[in-house]
Amino acid sequence: MPRPRLPRLRREHLLDVRPLRESPAYARMWIGSTLGGLGGQLTVVAVMLHMYELTTSTFAVSMIAVAGLVPMIVAGLYGGMLADAFDRRRVALLAASVNFGSTVALMLLTWNGAETVAWLYVLSILNSAANSVVMAARQSIVPRLIRNDLLPAAAALTGISMGIMVAAGPALAGVLVASVGYGWTYTVDVALMSAMFLGLWTLPAVLPEGDAVRPGLRSLVDGWRFLRRAGNIRMQFLLDIIAMTFGHPTALFPAIGAVLLGGGAVTTGLLTASVAVGALLSSVFSGNVGRYPFHGLGIARSVMVYGAAIAAFGVVLLIALPGVGPSAAPQVMLIVFASAALCVAGAADNVSAIYRGTMMQAAVPDGMRGRLQGLYIVVVAGGPRIGALYVGTFSTVAALWVPEVLGGIVIVGLVAMLLRLNPRFRAYDARHPEP
Repeated sequence: MPRPRLPRLRREHLLDVRPLRESPAYARMWIGSTLGGLGGQLTVVAVMLHMYELTTSTFAVSMIAVAGLVPMIVAGLYGGMLADAFDRRRVALLAASVNFGSTVALMLLTWNGAETVAWLYVLSILNSAANSVVMAARQSIVPRLIRNDLLPAAAALTGISMGIMVAAGPALAGVLVASVGYGWTYTVDVALMSAMFLGLWTLPAVLPEGDAVRPGLRSLVDGWRFLRRAGNIRMQFLLDIIAMTFGHPTALFPAIGAVLLGGGAVTTGLLTASVAVGALLSSVFSGNVGRYPFHGLGIARSVMVYGAAIAAFGVVLLIALPGVGPSAAPQVMLIVFASAALCVAGAADNVSAIYRGTMMQAAVPDGMRGRLQGLYIVVVAGGPRIGALYVGTFSTVAALWVPEVLGGIVIVGLVAMLLRLNPRFRAYDARHPEP
C-alpha cells in the first residue's frame, strides 16, 4: 500500500534541505559549524554569568560586548580581505585555531581558580575577533559549494544552525553553570569546537575567482568603492544596525533573571534561548520564505515586526516591576510572556537574515564576496555590541524596561521612514539581483 503523501501546500512551507543532500562538503561544514557554534554559545552565556557573579554589574556585563567591538571590526575587515586573496578554507582553519586556543585558556584559568575580570574581557575579545574571521571566510565559501538557486535554502539552514546554537546553548549553559560550574561549561565548549575543525578540514581548497588583491589599503579601498555603488547592500546593513542597536536586550538578561523576573541563571538561559527558538521555528517553516522575490521589502517588514516584539518584551518587564527584589520567586507567567515576545523577535530577525544573507551572496561578485562578507559580519556582530552599550548605559539611569519599549518604537519608526525614502530597495527582485 503506498504511503500517503503530504499535501503540496504543507510540503512547500517546510525547510528545503537540498543543499545538504546535493553537496556533501557543504553538509560537513554545516554540521561542524553547528556543533562548534553550540559550544561557543555555552561560553558566551557562561562568560556573561561569570562576569555578573564577579561584579554584580549589568554595565560590566554589557562591556564584554562593547570592549570587543573595535578588535572585531578590524578582524572582520581584515579577514574578508584574506578570504578574497587566499584559500578560504585555510583562512577559516587558522582563525578557528585562535578561537579554540582562547577557549582552552579560559577553561584552564577557571579550573585553576585564576579567572579575573580582566582575563574574561581579554579572552572574550580574542574569541570574538577570531570568530569574525571564521564567519567571513565560511560564508564566502557557501556559494562555491551549492547552486545559486539554493542560496535561500542555505540561508534558512543557517537559521536552523543558529537556532540550535542559541536555543540549546544558553539553556544548557544556564543549567551547567547552576549545577556543575563554569569550568565544566567551558570544557564542553572545547570538546564541541573540535567538530568545527573537522568540517573545515574536509573541505576542498576554495581559491577566490578573478584577480586576487593582497590584503592592504588597496583591497580595502576597492571594497569601499564597491559598497558606495551598492545601495541595496548599504540599506540592508543600515536596517540591521538600527534593529540591533535599539533592540538587543541580551546584556540585561542576567539582571532580569537575578532581580526582576526571578530564576537566576536558568531564566537567563531561557530568555536567550527563546530568541533562538523563534529563529529555529521560522527556519523549519521557511519553504515559502525563499520563494518570495522582493527581499528588500521582506527585510524591512521583518525588522519592523522585530521592533514591535522588543517593545512588547519591554512592556512585560514594566508589568514585572512591582515584584522586583533579589529574593523574589520566579514569576512564571511573566517569564512565559517575555519568552513569547522574544520568540517572535527571533523569528522576525531570522526571516530578515535569510533575505539579507541571500542578497549578499547572490548580488555580490565572488572576487568581492570575502570583503563584503567581512563587513557583513562586522555589521551583524557589531550592531549587538552597540546595542549592549545602549541598554547597559540606559539601564543604569532608568528602569530595565525603558530601553526596550523606547527602542522598539524607534526601530519601527525609523525603518518605515527609510523604506519610504528608498524605492530601489523596495523594488529589489531576487530574480534579478543587483547590489
